[in-house]
Amino acid sequence: MRICTLSHKLKNHMYTKMALNITSVKTSSDGVWQGDNPFHYAFPLLIIQTTVIIFISRLLAFFLKPLRQPKVIAEILGGILLGPSALGKNHEFMLWIFPSWSTPILETVASIGLLFFLFLVGLELDLTSIRRSGKKALVIATAGILLPFLFGIGITFLLRKAISGADRVGYTQCFLFMGVSLSITAFPVLARILAELKLLTTPVGETAMAAAAFNDMAAWVLLALAVALASGSHQNPLASLWVLISGAGFVIFMVVVIRPTMNWVASRCSNHGKVEEGYICLTLAGVMLSGFMTDFIGIHSIFGAFVFGLMIPKHGEFSGRLIRRIEDFVCGLLLPLYFASSGLKTDVNKIDGVKAWGLLAVVITTACTGKILGTFLMGMACMIPVRESFALGLLMNTKGLVELIVLNIGKEKKVLNDEMFAILVMMALVTTFMTTPLVMAAYKPARNITATVHHRSLSESSSHHSQTLQSDLRVIACVHGPQIASSVTHLINSIQSPSTYSTLKLYILHLIELTEMSSSIAMVHRVRKNGVPYFKGNKGYEVGSKSNKVKVRKSTAISALTTMHEDICHVAERKRATIIILPVHRPCREGETGHSWEVVNRSVLMHAPCTVALMVDRGGFRIDFDRKRVCVVFVGGPDDREAVELGGRMAAQPDTKVSLIRFLLKGKDNRHPDDIDIEKELDERLLEEFKRQWDGEAEYVEKSTHNMMEELLAIGQNEEFGLVIVGRGRFPATMVAGILEQEAERSLELGVIGNLLAFSGGQEIASSVLVVQKHDQAKEDRENHV
Repeated sequence: MRICTLSHKLKNHMYTKMALNITSVKTSSDGVWQGDNPFHYAFPLLIIQTTVIIFISRLLAFFLKPLRQPKVIAEILGGILLGPSALGKNHEFMLWIFPSWSTPILETVASIGLLFFLFLVGLELDLTSIRRSGKKALVIATAGILLPFLFGIGITFLLRKAISGADRVGYTQCFLFMGVSLSITAFPVLARILAELKLLTTPVGETAMAAAAFNDMAAWVLLALAVALASGSHQNPLASLWVLISGAGFVIFMVVVIRPTMNWVASRCSNHGKVEEGYICLTLAGVMLSGFMTDFIGIHSIFGAFVFGLMIPKHGEFSGRLIRRIEDFVCGLLLPLYFASSGLKTDVNKIDGVKAWGLLAVVITTACTGKILGTFLMGMACMIPVRESFALGLLMNTKGLVELIVLNIGKEKKVLNDEMFAILVMMALVTTFMTTPLVMAAYKPARNITATVHHRSLSESSSHHSQTLQSDLRVIACVHGPQIASSVTHLINSIQSPSTYSTLKLYILHLIELTEMSSSIAMVHRVRKNGVPYFKGNKGYEVGSKSNKVKVRKSTAISALTTMHEDICHVAERKRATIIILPVHRPCREGETGHSWEVVNRSVLMHAPCTVALMVDRGGFRIDFDRKRVCVVFVGGPDDREAVELGGRMAAQPDTKVSLIRFLLKGKDNRHPDDIDIEKELDERLLEEFKRQWDGEAEYVEKSTHNMMEELLAIGQNEEFGLVIVGRGRFPATMVAGILEQEAERSLELGVIGNLLAFSGGQEIASSVLVVQKHDQAKEDRENHV
């Protein structure tokens, strides 16, 4: 037994000695065939460490996704699992994967990720937007900082007495770090949680984000003060004063010199319409130099990167290009390394015994009470309802990422020992983990899109219904970008006519995809600016005219594509919309994407409480033509009848020429006998009404054919037509028999005819296409017309 123990100790000693000898440092090995072990060299080992960290964090994120937890929870847990709390207990695992000699290398690479992440935070934090947030957000943020800070005094006394070695650090430094730890709100994590819960654009979400922005700024100032005091405490008291003076001088230099320089760079890039690579490289070098300067002063390097990010103007292409260049690599690869290195320093086993776990419970309770109570009371004082004030307190209690940065700096400066560090990391995890479920339980606006009551269509808001129903036309136009906004604007201007219909109410809904790599802070500022700047100020983009009554409202939906349809349908139901206009995205060239947006469109078609129109823009439907030509294809059925209603609205415009082409197939109609007479009667009645109402203003043509596919392609290739309007489906199957075999598999979004005209392979279709679907209420239609 003793021999085995000695053998095991000798083996560990050999591993340790071998590991330590490698600190003579070679970056890469010569390979196993030369007798080298890649695990004993810096770069191959770093590759293995990165792979293990990414795999563990992604696996945990997958399991936590149903609980709607932010990704930072999985990354922190992954680091703890890899550290001495779990897998790190295995000595051989640590010696092979995370030997002590590799720790500085891993932490250096992780610190680069942290440096650029703080640069992104500064780059995305718009100070002018924070100033516009108002006094309410400021006083709520102040209350959310002061009460936890006061609670931190008691917690500091308790921990210094209960934890051995905690009193070796000065009380002031310890209190400042503890106060920041208890009072901080993780702004980026909060934005992600609000977006996941679809609260980002609600009053609660907007107030929470504004207060968190104030909170974040105050926390960084307090943390800089804590670091300055901690840096000077080891040498002489005057050192702290010099650190603070030098830090203030650094900020003044950045404001006076660097900010005007970056303004010049951003304006130069905006004027030229492109961002030169040289400016990008110089900016990235500026991040590194700023980090070096603050580290040289004695403040942590992340402050330099953060302040440099604040100096860059937020408008124009330059800041957006920087975010796109840096974000994916930093947040997807380097930042998880930082969390993992934090987890490797976190030993949950240090929280040992009833006393230690009792301390953890006290710290968590105090942190939650201070933050939630302070925010709740001030919310009530600002006349915010009880339920919303409580939800605001829960949201402001989010810690996570920023908290971990604070704790790591505290441990690095030796203000926090191992046990205090472990307790505070666990506190950050628990408070962040509990935010989502508690907010969902306490405050979650109901969105039951399946129980809609107000089903509306174009026919219901047209002139012959105006005596019994509201005749105003309510349109929800969904847009993703400037190009789509242009085509939607042209369409809106063509369907509103005050001579026949009353006021058009237009609700522009800017759709922003929420992805793991999306910049939460940048999204928040786009929301606060109300999201659709390209609808105003540009010639040809104006909605309506002097003679037309158009009321325009703008809003933003930020969601994952799988739930985007809920936002769209919720707005349509709440605004009692008549029609939803959606852009269609399809890959036209290699490398383009669009399939994911197709899922959104199909879900809206399934759940919408009103008519839906899908727009395929080819630039043919423009307002600068002397006479716009529109073709309405009619086969039969409720969707085609709705397309005719839309064509009738366009015919009322003096500068639009509408041609209604009805296709009649030579042969038998194969529909169910019960449907034939009712559908035919509805079709004939509508066509007669169209011919009577627009006689002389719109063209009506009937075509009898055996091969409708060739006729449809001829219409699409006709350059005279800027827009072709078709129904999505629910017409006789025999009418599309020639097309069905080729297009059925690809027609789930646009229907058979719509898909043929929109994406016919090898055919040069010039016209834009609008595919119309009436809400699926066939039984109600029949009862109303019988």
